[in-house]
Amino acid sequence: MIRLLTAADHDICMELVQQQPAENLFIIGDIEAFGYDQPFQKIWGQFEEDKLIAVLLKYESNYVPYTQEAFDVEGFAEIINADEKMTDLSGLKHIIDQLEPFIGKELFKKQELYYAKCTALKKIYPEQDLQAVEKLTRDTIEENVALLKTIPEFASSPTTVESKLRVLESNTGRTYFMREAGVMVSSASTTAENSLSAMVVGVATHANYKKKGYATKCMQKLCGELLDEGRSLCLFYDNPAAGAIYKRLGFEDIGFWNMLRYQK
Repeated sequence: MIRLLTAADHDICMELVQQQPAENLFIIGDIEAFGYDQPFQKIWGQFEEDKLIAVLLKYESNYVPYTQEAFDVEGFAEIINADEKMTDLSGLKHIIDQLEPFIGKELFKKQELYYAKCTALKKIYPEQDLQAVEKLTRDTIEENVALLKTIPEFASSPTTVESKLRVLESNTGRTYFMREAGVMVSSASTTAENSLSAMVVGVATHANYKKKGYATKCMQKLCGELLDEGRSLCLFYDNPAAGAIYKRLGFEDIGFWNMLRYQK
């Protein structure tokens, strides 16, 4: 049986998704932030003999399913197909692969990304080597956005001063950076922070300052702080070579994350 979940189901919902907090970063974060009674957010649950075995989150036009076992694929697809405004379906590859054939909209773009998580940091640099790593504040946001715009893979990013400020003020993300000769040259950030996990994003170094360990130091400082707070970390990457820096710090691949975008 599939039905909408309410605040009365919160404990059993969290019991399911908290078993894998990194994999369920978006579901946990959205439920903590917005709950079960918002017009733009809904959570359905599938029950077998009164046990919750699968959930489907709708946030605006985005859908994210999660389960650890066999689930009612066609039942979830029916819910998704009934939403004319649905544009995005994302989640762990083995779940999305089952749903994709049943989605009735025209696929616009599909991305398959490596998904990695870290629950214990491997320290590469001693603490004294991290003393020059600074935490981003309101006063340095503009400089950080300017740095990201100089880097090809971030040039088309929707990141703005306003969006960075919103993340900072809502305590859903933070950024650490380094300077050389007074110029900001490298940074690493989190987003979608919740009580259990956070997503690492925006790991970047200006082309003229690569191979100096700046990004690794920013990452070590950032990840160490979050792990000390009891949160697990996760990130996406699409280039195995780019994954090397993360694995040196203790990240481990946990599978693939598929992002499907459909025609409006």
